[in-house]
Amino acid sequence: MDNKNLIRSLLLLNNMSISKLAEKMTELSGKKYSIGSLYGKLSRDTLTLKECQIIASAIGYRIEFIKNEK
Repeated sequence: MDNKNLIRSLLLLNNMSISKLAEKMTELSGKKYSIGSLYGKLSRDTLTLKECQIIASAIGYRIEFIKNEK
């Protein structure tokens, strides 16, 4: 699953619109995010790790790196 579909799925599961996500991202980061800029980043797959962390936080999740067992 690509980032765009993953984030859309998480938004649906949490009853949040893309406009509300852009609003919350602006609040959390202090950087202006619009619906258009967010759609663009999702379509181009150009989200930074920091932006992914902000998105996760905005919808009540966190990102973890877990070492694979070999």
